[in-house]
Amino acid sequence: MSITVYEKPTCTTCRKLNKLFIENGIDWKKVNYFIEPFDEKNLASLLEKTGLRPFDVLRRAEPEYKIAGIDKASTDAEVIAAMVKYPSLIQRPIVEVGEKAVLARPIEKALELIGK
Repeated sequence: MSITVYEKPTCTTCRKLNKLFIENGIDWKKVNYFIEPFDEKNLASLLEKTGLRPFDVLRRAEPEYKIAGIDKASTDAEVIAAMVKYPSLIQRPIVEVGEKAVLARPIEKALELIGK
């Protein structure tokens, strides 16, 4: 079972998830999506695996939210395009296991996904 965590290393929640995985003996691959950015197709596919709409995964308190000019009336494609342009808009961490993914907020959602 391959586990991938899309994160920002300086994010407090991401660091808590790393600690939780270490404590539970879980091996995973980290992807810092600020260094390895998403393209629209990959981000759309990942979000589809979560079952969440792109707007539900937005960090609306970020200054880039206003700059991006998106809101609840924006299409999924518009929101994804803004997230690709401004990766700080993406809630994190997102944990992917095969054909499923979860926004690990709270971090225990990640354990539910991997069956621990």
